[in-house]
Amino acid sequence: MITSLDSVIQLEHLGPKDWEEFLSAPIAMLMLGKNDCAACKTWTAELEEFTIPEGVRVGKILLDTPGLGRFKIAHDWVSGVDVLPFNVLFVDGEMKKQWAGGGLERMQNRLNRFL
Repeated sequence: MITSLDSVIQLEHLGPKDWEEFLSAPIAMLMLGKNDCAACKTWTAELEEFTIPEGVRVGKILLDTPGLGRFKIAHDWVSGVDVLPFNVLFVDGEMKKQWAGGGLERMQNRLNRFL
């Protein structure tokens, strides 16, 4: 259960050199967005103020950032993403849940299943 006593989130902005290590974390919630996506900016602001349990990592990849070809090849499901922001929950490097849009309660419910 997520409580206000947990650590303050550190939203990680990921790029070509650090996405692999991030996704191999015990619990990692990845947000996909683009630079010109207004809904992505709103969701990012919510994530930056949210409190999550210790041990959970939350990261963001902007798909229109140069140099992410290896990420897109390694995760071919990305080509099917048609709604942004898009979120994926990884547990020990394995994709467990995915959903489009924001919503702290939705994210919390999904995280709680793996805590």
